[in-house]
Amino acid sequence: MIKKNSKNVKLKRAASTSLTYAILIGVSIVFLFPCLWLILASFSKSGSIYSFDGFFPSEFSFDSFITLFTDTSSSGYNYPKWFLNTLFISVMSCIFSTLLVIATAYTVSRFEFKAKKPLMKTTLVLGMFPSFMGMTAVYILMTQFNLVNSHWGLILIYSCGAPMGYLVQKGFFDTIPTSIYEAARIDGASNAKVFRTITLPLSKPIIVFTALTSFTWPWSDFILPKLLLKEKDMYTVAVGLMNLGETEFSRFAAGAVFIAVPIVILYFFLIKYMISGMTAGAVKE
Repeated sequence: MIKKNSKNVKLKRAASTSLTYAILIGVSIVFLFPCLWLILASFSKSGSIYSFDGFFPSEFSFDSFITLFTDTSSSGYNYPKWFLNTLFISVMSCIFSTLLVIATAYTVSRFEFKAKKPLMKTTLVLGMFPSFMGMTAVYILMTQFNLVNSHWGLILIYSCGAPMGYLVQKGFFDTIPTSIYEAARIDGASNAKVFRTITLPLSKPIIVFTALTSFTWPWSDFILPKLLLKEKDMYTVAVGLMNLGETEFSRFAAGAVFIAVPIVILYFFLIKYMISGMTAGAVKE
């Protein structure tokens, strides 16, 4: 009787595991297919989406990737310039955003002040509203400060908006034992020295997580650059590619694939820090 029950349990577990894997594989295929289609479309010889044989191109070529960087004179098209613009905006936003988010999270986690709870409630409520609701106000402010058609205007918006998402980082700092800080304070360390010599070395996972997420937002954003950048030489890759015609779809796909490569590489190299940063900031011990 016991052996029979044991076999039934094993069969149920095997069926449950098989069903789980089948669902995961199905979901993976659904998400993988658009990526595969875009990659194959970037090798289309004709360059037009209307020449595809069903979902996929009928002929393949590397011409799209070659012209991506060599043809910079047609109708203001300049992918290398757009790529450098995107890289500059993303790197500077990443630096300022990471500093602001880490400082905000550490302050809220380690210090007590009267406005702490109202501040946390306010940021939580404001975070529930979609960011595009404030686009009109943002544009008016940028015009008043003469920051329209300026990369520094985008960097300012990305950096100033980043501290609103400090809660994950705060959760990470909450997991660091207070006894470490108390011992350092007894030894005469100031708040700045405690943060620099104790908190930062222990916070490598959450710093990497914050830096990577702060980099990927401006790297792939379209709405804000489209709103603020008016000259083609100032465009980011996302805005520039959207101005290509329908007959240049393979070039659009090639540009989209190329811009995704740095993010994929960063995720592969930093995935262990991403996982530890997210999980450590999700719980409080």
